[in-house]
Amino acid sequence: MNQTIYQNLSQLGGTTKLPESPETAILESVQNPQADVDYVVRFTAPEFTSLCPITGQPDFAHLVIDYIPDQLLVESKSLKLFLGSFRNHGAFHEDCTVSIARRLIAEIKPKWLRIGGYWYPRGGMPIDVFFAQGEIPKGVWVPEQGVAGYRGRG
Repeated sequence: MNQTIYQNLSQLGGTTKLPESPETAILESVQNPQADVDYVVRFTAPEFTSLCPITGQPDFAHLVIDYIPDQLLVESKSLKLFLGSFRNHGAFHEDCTVSIARRLIAEIKPKWLRIGGYWYPRGGMPIDVFFAQGEIPKGVWVPEQGVAGYRGRG
């Protein structure tokens, strides 16, 4: 196993404080040891939280992030800390969802990325936000995100 691809990680393997904001959060990456093949990586964050920028009340979402890496992989602990930094961040659902995608794209430059933000109701209305960028390479299996639309008590 090539351990040198992990040598520059600063957050993995120890106690790490939650970043103050998404802007100050550090997203770390490692070289993709399987860069010669195309495959999908999925992160699911079923307990994502942020704050309403107007009322300061908490908002909750189930996020599903899929990407096809190129040369870099996002390091999962740094992604967890980045997502956790939204806990005290005020932004609308659309802004949170698209900002997460754009930050990942800027940091790891995937061949393809999509994010589904399945937000729980605010004011009685759920808001789902979907974003994708890039083309899916031929022959790559991309599973459905598998999150049903909100049905309330029905």
